[in-house]
Amino acid sequence: MDLLDAGLLVVAGLAAGMVNAVAGGGSLISFPAMIAIGVPPVAANMSNSMAVAPGYLAAVVGSRVDLPDRREWLPLLPTATVGTLGGCLLLLFTPARAFEMVVPFLVLAATAVLAFQDPLRRLVGHPRDLGPRRRTLTVHLMVAVGCVYGGYFGAALGFMLVAGLALVMDATLARLSALKNLLSLVVGVMTIAVFGLFGPVNWAAVALVAPAALTGGYLGARLARRLPAAFLKAVIVIFGTSIGLYLLFRSLQ
Repeated sequence: MDLLDAGLLVVAGLAAGMVNAVAGGGSLISFPAMIAIGVPPVAANMSNSMAVAPGYLAAVVGSRVDLPDRREWLPLLPTATVGTLGGCLLLLFTPARAFEMVVPFLVLAATAVLAFQDPLRRLVGHPRDLGPRRRTLTVHLMVAVGCVYGGYFGAALGFMLVAGLALVMDATLARLSALKNLLSLVVGVMTIAVFGLFGPVNWAAVALVAPAALTGGYLGARLARRLPAAFLKAVIVIFGTSIGLYLLFRSLQ
């Protein structure tokens, strides 16, 4: 790795931390950056998941005032932990080619769910129309699915979590974003533990991206609280669609 490669990773890490905190999907900046300097796709994914994890901690600190009541998010943490572990094991024990083919569709699906959130809500019903037990089970299901995805492919984790939670929770986008940051931190901690022990991690890339993502995560979380909800949603949808199509094109080469 030369000086230019190192500089690219630092800039990508800073941008990834900010975008993760504002809208989610910042790993779609740092993951391609690792690919660009020659890290193999699966190793780049594992290294990227570990590197952006400190940014999630900074994002939680920056958005903590927007978190829902503790009684809402505390029971979700075990679900997030188990889901992430499942996703990590899936990545470790499935072929690399399968990983490359499925990821673009997951990104595009998550973005579409958020883009068509209102029509889908009319189809499945507003969260207030669900009974307490059904709403609780549905929220846990969304968290589990999102965290399996996060353990398997860290990039665009924010899209998955925000898109799913927005369908089943009656909360502002700012509050959903704060909850997304907390759940993403759980995913980050689990990926560090699993991939650090068992994965082909590029530690030099992690060492460069991690502190930059930490700084960007805090700055991005502070910025997110000042952005209108409609603008935040538009950023997520446009960015997610663009990156999903890029990854799809790349996987077909």
